[in-house]
Amino acid sequence: ITEVLRFKSNMDSGMFLPAQLAAAQALTLGEEWHQALNSTYRERREKVFVLLDLLQCSYTKEQTGLFVWAKLPSHVATGFDLSDRILQEAGVFITPGGIFGSAGMGFIRISLCSTADLIAEAIERISKIRS
Repeated sequence: ITEVLRFKSNMDSGMFLPAQLAAAQALTLGEEWHQALNSTYRERREKVFVLLDLLQCSYTKEQTGLFVWAKLPSHVATGFDLSDRILQEAGVFITPGGIFGSAGMGFIRISLCSTADLIAEAIERISKIRS
């Protein structure tokens, strides 16, 4: 890591150096750490699927990464409509896909960066307005 710092110029148009250093450090961690992290995100993803089922959205379980994208149910015009309604009625923010461009208008995106407890709370809040 000190070698990277020594040869890094003052002008940098690449990836943010602290992110590079964190990634380099992560590569040195043992398999147990990676398995635990994967387990954490798997648990969050499963909870997000429950949340999306409540919203009657469709999605594929094969998605990877830090976000889950879901297609809106046919009775919802845009992700903005659904996002606004859920925010106002349940106090839960869901990202409307339309902020990423016109191709995202029929979708929402949910981050897996929230804790499992926070996702569970969102499920509970949305359940109350859906019943």
